[in-house]
Amino acid sequence: MYTQSNWASNWRKSSYSDTQGSECVEVAPSPTVTAARDSKTPAGPVLTFSTPTWSAFLSHLAVRQDH
Repeated sequence: MYTQSNWASNWRKSSYSDTQGSECVEVAPSPTVTAARDSKTPAGPVLTFSTPTWSAFLSHLAVRQDH
């Protein structure tokens, strides 16, 4: 099971987050999973994705940006 402490020093804010900080996503990658959370509630829920799933998600977003 993963907890917030697994990623305590690894959180990064998305470069696409708004500048006012009201809609920010933070991610914390590790060798096997990537965690994602809402920066407004850092003690709140964390979504975890396997490395292949996270890579596929990012690839899908990149394709959508091209359209």
